Amino acid sequence: MPRDAGSSWLLLIHQLPAKPAYARVKVWRRLQALGAVTVKGAVYALPANAETQEVFAWLAKEIVEAGGEAMICEAALVEGLSDHEMQGLFDQARDEDYARIAAEAREIAARPSEEASDRELAEMATQVGRLRKQLDAVVAIDFFGANGRLAAQGLVSGLEAALQKEDAVPATEPAPAPGPLSNRTWVTRRGVQIDRIASAWLIRRFIDQGASFKFVPSSGYQPEPGELRFDMFEGEFTHRGDRCTFEVLLGHAALSDPALGAIGEIVHDIDLKDDKYGRAETAGVKSLIAGIATPGADDEQRLARGAVLLDGLYDSFALKKDSK
Repeated sequence: MPRDAGSSWLLLIHQLPAKPAYARVKVWRRLQALGAVTVKGAVYALPANAETQEVFAWLAKEIVEAGGEAMICEAALVEGLSDHEMQGLFDQARDEDYARIAAEAREIAARPSEEASDRELAEMATQVGRLRKQLDAVVAIDFFGANGRLAAQGLVSGLEAALQKEDAVPATEPAPAPGPLSNRTWVTRRGVQIDRIASAWLIRRFIDQGASFKFVPSSGYQPEPGELRFDMFEGEFTHRGDRCTFEVLLGHAALSDPALGAIGEIVHDIDLKDDKYGRAETAGVKSLIAGIATPGADDEQRLARGAVLLDGLYDSFALKKDSK
């Protein structure tokens, strides 16, 4: 399995006395707040950088002051766990956090707000404010850009916009893209999955046939003039409310083709995991995408293989439409 050259990790190896019990709980909560993941037993990991080294050093000091022992190591993985698998542990932990926030946001969004009293709206605003704080805290420890981030951000932003709709742009409308959508460089996060694969296919086949694609880190990238970002935080085209990026692109380009709408429903359910549409084809497409997005395939390969799948899916839906 390929490894990322130069990847290094900080490992906190610690031991605490059995009593007092609250010391164990305190340390565990601190580790969760830092975004650390368990490697084995009492060994926790963070990506190695100056900031994570400092927070681990403070925690090690607290452990020693509580009567325990702690050691911090910087390590490169050689055998057993790979860098990709280690990153997967972080992504899995953050996706669980995002799924919890998204579920609560959907529950709030499902409440009828048109006839809500001022007290009920105030309570909803408090809940949304709390969700925003939780989301910001998770984003701060999302070191690799977990897939669930955009869905959670879109849902919480949608709730905020709905509460301030009298003076805010509706969350269902994408931000206007600068200039014509032709022969552009479209930028997205590395490690493309269903929404980015499908969106790239939609762009190249129906929106911008001269499109070129660039794959960048999930955070910290500064776009060059004329570039369009999709399925990225603060991108020109990304999740809006409860819509995935593919659906946002469909709306912006005014593509009303029923075959594309059907594909959008499949992409939505796989990406947002909310079973909103429940199409029969979704499970099969999800399995095929999992095979396409294997760790050994680079992003261009994933787009090429995904395009073959989506071309066939589109033709199948178009044939069904024409036969009616």
